[in-house]
Amino acid sequence: MYSTPTSRPLSYAPTPYSYAPTNTLSARINLDEEVKLADTAAERDLIDSLAEIYSIIRTLDGLEKAYIKDAIPENQYSDMCSKMLKQYRSILNDETVAREFVDLDTFTRRWNIECPRAKERLKVGLTADEVLTVQKAAPGSTAPAAPALGSLILAATENFITFLDALRLNMVSKSALHPLLSDVIQSVNKVTDQDFDHRGKIIQWLITLNQMKTSEELSDEQARDLAFDMEQAYNGFKSTIQ
Repeated sequence: MYSTPTSRPLSYAPTPYSYAPTNTLSARINLDEEVKLADTAAERDLIDSLAEIYSIIRTLDGLEKAYIKDAIPENQYSDMCSKMLKQYRSILNDETVAREFVDLDTFTRRWNIECPRAKERLKVGLTADEVLTVQKAAPGSTAPAAPALGSLILAATENFITFLDALRLNMVSKSALHPLLSDVIQSVNKVTDQDFDHRGKIIQWLITLNQMKTSEELSDEQARDLAFDMEQAYNGFKSTIQ
């Protein structure tokens, strides 16, 4: 089971239990002098936000390792991972935080964070089970009933059309496209686990969008490439359900 001790905080972020000063260092510290990490409320908020990101990266890496080892139920992994991904995006919606953060690679180098699994998950922006393109059906599993499958196909089709319409309306910012593209891949995964033409392109574009700043926009060339790839993916999806 994947569990955390309740007796004291985890050591993925600085805690009273994660560091003990040496005698040499203690001798240089004036214990009567107040140490200030920030002078203003804005600076404190910034430090808190960056600390939250640090903790998310560390915790997410542990979660990914537990999932790979099958030490946590898939539904629990999915819920926890989704929550951390949303928290990560929410924190970086603040322009001040995003500016100080720079990007994921810069942040992890700056703070010497070795969490490759977490970095990959944050770059993709989806849980591992959401990006799985080809999976084996579990023994004894059954396909959705016809009415349910029809509803899922309709939802996926609508999400494809909504996304393509957004591109035609020149909605090319990350904030506009990323949630729509996430809806596409999630709804497609509910319909079929078969690979199809340009399905992998959906994930590649999700990674591209996820690494952009919230207000950043695709170039004209990128928008044309994305529209082409999504048209091909839509046609590939339709070919699997005919």
